[in-house]
Amino acid sequence: MELGEKLRLARIEANLTQSALCGDTITRNMLSQIEHGTARPSMATLKILAARLGKPMSYFLEEDALLSPNCQLMEQARALHDAKQPQAVLEILKDYREPDTVYDREKALLQCLARLDLAQDALAQQRCPYAAELLSQELPESLYCRELLDRRRSFLMAQLPQRHRKAEQVLPSLDDELILRASLAINRRDFPRAGALLEAMEETSSPRYCLLMGQVLVSRKDYAAAAKLLGHAEGDFPEQTAPLLELCYRELEDFKMAYHYACKQK
Repeated sequence: MELGEKLRLARIEANLTQSALCGDTITRNMLSQIEHGTARPSMATLKILAARLGKPMSYFLEEDALLSPNCQLMEQARALHDAKQPQAVLEILKDYREPDTVYDREKALLQCLARLDLAQDALAQQRCPYAAELLSQELPESLYCRELLDRRRSFLMAQLPQRHRKAEQVLPSLDDELILRASLAINRRDFPRAGALLEAMEETSSPRYCLLMGQVLVSRKDYAAAAKLLGHAEGDFPEQTAPLLELCYRELEDFKMAYHYACKQK
C-alpha cells in the first residue's frame, strides 16, 4: 500500500477531516496531494502527521524504506546557510555520508553556494588567492540551477586579477548582459551607471555599443567623441542616431552637418 493511501485510511480511522489533520502547519492542498500520491511529505511533515494520527512513522513507510542518515545534518546545514555562515556550512558538510539518494544533490548545491559566498567575501577583502582557489572548482553537471550559478561564478572570476587566473580558465563573455543592463540604465536616464557597464565590455565596436556609448558621451557633453561613435551606429540605428548627431554637430558649431541630420529626421 502506498504511503498516501496509508495516510488517508489512518485519517479516516481517526475520524479526522483533512483540515483537522492539517492544523496550522500543513496546507490542505498539500495533504490532498500526498494522499493522492502526487507529492511526498518531508520527514518533518510525516513526523507531524504521524503524531496527530497516533501512529509511528514506520507505519507509513514501506518496509524497505530507509531514512537518510544525513537528515539532521542537512537541517543544520540549511539553517547555517540561511544565517549566512558559508564557512560553517562547508565544515558541517564534511561529516556528510555518501552516497545518499535523498540529499546528494541538495548537499552539492549548499556546497556550491557556500563557496561562491566565500569567494565573494574574499574578493571584497582583496584575498585573491583564496578566492581563486574557491572559484577553481567546477560545478557538477547535475547541480540545481547550474546555469545561473555558473554565471555567478564567471562574474566573480572576472573580478580576479589576471595573475590569479589559471591558464585553462576560459570565461564566457558578459557583453550581452552588460549591454542589456546599460540599455535599461539609459532608459532610466541613469547615464553614469550605463557608462560604467559599457566600459566593462570586451567588444566595443558593435553598432549597439556605439549607439549606447554615444548617448552616454552626449550626457557628458563630450560631443566630438559622441559624434564619432554615433557615426558608426548610424547605418543600423538611423532614427535613434539622427537627433543625437544633429545635437552633437550643433554643439560643435558644424552647422552644415547639423542641418544634414536635421533633414534626415523629416
